[in-house]
Amino acid sequence: MLRLLVALAAMLFVLPVGHAAAADFTKTDTRVTMSDGVELAVSYFQPTGTPPAAGWPAVVLLHGLGQTRNSSDFVNWSPNSMAAQYLAPNGYAVLTYDARAHGESGGQFTLDGPRELADLRELLTWLTTRHPVDAQHVGAYGASYGGGLVWKAAVEGLPLAAIAPTATWTDLREALAPQSLVRAGIVLAFAQDIPRERFGPDEQQLLADAISEQNVPALRAYLASRSTRPQLGTIRIPTFILQGRRDFAFDANQAIAAYQRVRGPKRLYIGDFGHTPATNPPEEFAYISLELRAWFDRFLKGIPNGIDKRPPVEIAPDPWRSPTTSFKTLPKPRTLKFSFKQRSSLTADGKVVRTTKRVAHVETFGSPAVSVQFAPGATGYRHLVAVLSALTPAGKEILVADGGADTSTAQNRARRVSLRLQNEITSIPARSRLRVTLGARSIVQNVNNLVYLIPVPDSSRATIRGVTLTLPVLRKPISR
Repeated sequence: MLRLLVALAAMLFVLPVGHAAAADFTKTDTRVTMSDGVELAVSYFQPTGTPPAAGWPAVVLLHGLGQTRNSSDFVNWSPNSMAAQYLAPNGYAVLTYDARAHGESGGQFTLDGPRELADLRELLTWLTTRHPVDAQHVGAYGASYGGGLVWKAAVEGLPLAAIAPTATWTDLREALAPQSLVRAGIVLAFAQDIPRERFGPDEQQLLADAISEQNVPALRAYLASRSTRPQLGTIRIPTFILQGRRDFAFDANQAIAAYQRVRGPKRLYIGDFGHTPATNPPEEFAYISLELRAWFDRFLKGIPNGIDKRPPVEIAPDPWRSPTTSFKTLPKPRTLKFSFKQRSSLTADGKVVRTTKRVAHVETFGSPAVSVQFAPGATGYRHLVAVLSALTPAGKEILVADGGADTSTAQNRARRVSLRLQNEITSIPARSRLRVTLGARSIVQNVNNLVYLIPVPDSSRATIRGVTLTLPVLRKPISR
């Protein structure tokens, strides 16, 4: 399901050494032994010809979860094909590698933990001391799992001159266990990308807890240790942040929060790529691959190409097309509000549905919120999930966003519960109706909505009334 689909190249292919671009660069595959004895499989690309006096500028490319430097599950993209197509022929040394517990590399998976950070640190040293590379001008790009490590490297002060984290997280608690309710379907789908025997012991236990809704405080503490949002204000190196409009794993807020905090030169691109349900149009990858290279050209080569002078926030329409829409600052949305006074009973496997009148064409931008007057029954109702969808005039239901919260502290008392939903930037056609579905799991909205999966006990009962939906939208839609 949620394979890490993100790629920044269009219709890319691996260029075999000795063919096509052989005059532009050489490629060497080898293994590098880390300080703990684990060997990592790497590829090193070097432009042909005489390097600059200080050495070649360089870029390290990090792959996503379950992938390798040579593989991808989208349009044959891989870090190696990106290196061969866009960077090495244009004067960059490039390092790619299979992360530990991936591909040809050894070791155990600890989700961008201290050992993975040490791997990147040691590989940067290997790159800059064993090759004609300018150690002052090394950049890094990473997608999803790789992007999380790029953020970690930046806040920990690894010697990087420019970064491009893509379709990734800055707060893993918010992504996987917001409001203390585990998004077990997302966690389980990611876990399937790594053989269980390659998990570290802590990760195996935490996975078991996550998919059974046990020891959630310990899980959130672990996720916090893999998050960087509180430290992002220390970043002053040039940062190009790329994120998907509709990415149910890592929503737009993950990138927007980073853009608001980073202190150095920065740029934000929000497009149609990312995890499910992103469409990942190949034509968009061609467009943003060139923007990515321009960013590195500006800050690793010092070429005054103007990318740092353009409006820094860029949002692509859905479906993707050029031109995109640019903003000098983050757009300030307006807010729509809908209220429902009805009273309904909620069972363990049941649902409560509220539907608005028809709305004009709107495009969401920000986190929707659902507030309910919630009264658990005598046996309690330990968590509540809200799913926001749109019913189009054509009869299609568009899943907009979801959110959930732990309600076990209600202790059988009526109270108002506020549910923050993910920021999935969604174009809602004119004359659609908005629908809020409340229940214990996301599958009550649709059996294929596999985000919140953990049930409540069969005896659970609750009363719902006073439902309010608050929906931030762009002042003017950019999608058709």
